[in-house]
Amino acid sequence: MLRTLMTSSSTALLLGFSLDALAQHTANEPVPTPPPNATDQTPAFEGQTRAPSLGEPPALEITPIAEGLDHPWGLAFLDSDTALVTERPGRLRAVDLAAGTLSDPVAGVPTVDARGQGGLLDVSLHPDFADNRRVYLSYAEARGDGANGTSVARGVLSQDHSRLEDVEVIFRQTPAWVSTKHFGSRLVWDDAGRLYVTLGERSLTEPRQLAQQTDSYLGKVVRVLEDGSTPEDNPFANGSDGAPAVWSYGHRNIQGAAWQSESGRLWTIEHGPRGGDELNVPAAGKNYGWPVITYGEDYSGAPIGDGITAQSGMEQPVYYWDPVIAPGDMTFYHGERFPDWQGDILIASLSPGGVVRLTLDGDRVAGEQRMLESLGRVRDVDTGPEGALWLLTDASDGALIRVTPEEG
Repeated sequence: MLRTLMTSSSTALLLGFSLDALAQHTANEPVPTPPPNATDQTPAFEGQTRAPSLGEPPALEITPIAEGLDHPWGLAFLDSDTALVTERPGRLRAVDLAAGTLSDPVAGVPTVDARGQGGLLDVSLHPDFADNRRVYLSYAEARGDGANGTSVARGVLSQDHSRLEDVEVIFRQTPAWVSTKHFGSRLVWDDAGRLYVTLGERSLTEPRQLAQQTDSYLGKVVRVLEDGSTPEDNPFANGSDGAPAVWSYGHRNIQGAAWQSESGRLWTIEHGPRGGDELNVPAAGKNYGWPVITYGEDYSGAPIGDGITAQSGMEQPVYYWDPVIAPGDMTFYHGERFPDWQGDILIASLSPGGVVRLTLDGDRVAGEQRMLESLGRVRDVDTGPEGALWLLTDASDGALIRVTPEEG
């Protein structure tokens, strides 16, 4: 088994910062990054971006557990010995965490549309999985004539992990669109057994406008019950002012989400354009602005819309990044291996890569740290057995990796 030791000093060199510059860097300064793309934009409040650096991370031990995965996307631990991993081309695998072996593809997985950013995306276990063995999958589903959308299906996993049975689709994003981008999508359960699904706005100029319309499921967080039905206390549950499953709207492309049990709230992280990645705490019926307000700019360098970052009736992000971190998934760390990280947010980064750690002071970001950039595109991050940090690297030869403190 390959084993690599990575320190923050070596990752600083990989990012292009000298050791002398790192040594001169103080904890009160932000993490060293290039200047923002949108130089004329200013944060709405102090600490909304470029929070103070938390300094160097601890020396970390990186252990690849399973390799040869084709663009892995989602991760769920069945127990301390086995995990499920999705591969974007449409395969679900069981991983023996001790041996590092991959099962044959699990049978019964729905057919996916694996073009562009599409394919098999997240995997999540029902809160009562130990009793009912229900597994939930999100994926890009073809809808005919080149159109597609994000769907959620559930099935019962066989005891030998070889197949899903009684598979049924419980939610479909509408309207379908001819696009291969911005599907979302994370699956997160709250403490009452309700399922949140994050949905992209399909990227193109025309469908992105529907993020502002509550009667569509583009650019939304939706909340459903385990069978896909609508909770009675959803903000538009009666369907008169919006689609019944909508929880919040005005989002771009949320690929990371986590439930914070201490506060009883969902937190999300979404891709901005060129700059403007956002950390939010989506509240019922609230509008998070896209594409009317946003930080950052379009990929051409032109402003998005009128180039404004605030408007009455639209929520500000808790935190934003410019330049981007290109966020994958996120998690609140609760484990024994990293006692100083309790309750902190850990975010998978696709660019520049690695993991971003945030400390919180209530609902505000108090500090930021970058680590493990040498791993490249990290798609998923989770706390696993015995409090280790587990990562999925997004590549044609991707890996499931365990991260622990360096011993000694």
